[in-house]
Amino acid sequence: MTDNSEIITRMTGLLYPFILLFGFYIIINGHASPGGGFQGGAVLAAVFITRYLVDPNRCIQLKTLKTAEKILFVCIILYPTFFLFSTSASHTELMNLIYLIAMNFLIGLKVCSGFTIIFFRFVFYEGGIL
Repeated sequence: MTDNSEIITRMTGLLYPFILLFGFYIIINGHASPGGGFQGGAVLAAVFITRYLVDPNRCIQLKTLKTAEKILFVCIILYPTFFLFSTSASHTELMNLIYLIAMNFLIGLKVCSGFTIIFFRFVFYEGGIL
C-alpha cells in the first residue's frame, strides 16, 4: 500500500478534534434542533473511518468495538426502563431533558460503533484482507 502524503496525514490529524466536537455537538443538541444520535453518530464514525484510510496500521480493534456496541445496546434498553420505573412519579422538566440528552448520547455512540464495524467488515472480510 502506498503511503499517504504528509499534507493529508497532518490535515486529517488537525481535523479530528473538530469532527469529534461537531459530532458531539449534534448529539447533545439533538433534542432541540435537527440532528441527534443517528446523525451525530455518523459524524463520529467518520473519525474512525478516516483514521483507517490515512494510517491503516493504527486501526481500532474490531473485537473491542463489537463488545462496546453490545454494552451500548444493553444500556439503551435498560436506561429507559429505569427512567420509566423510577421512584418519583412526576418527572421534572430537567429530568426529561437529561433523559433526552443521555439517550441521544447512547444512540450516537451505538451508531458510531455500528457504522465503524460495518466499514471494517467491508474492508477486512469483503475486501479479502483477512
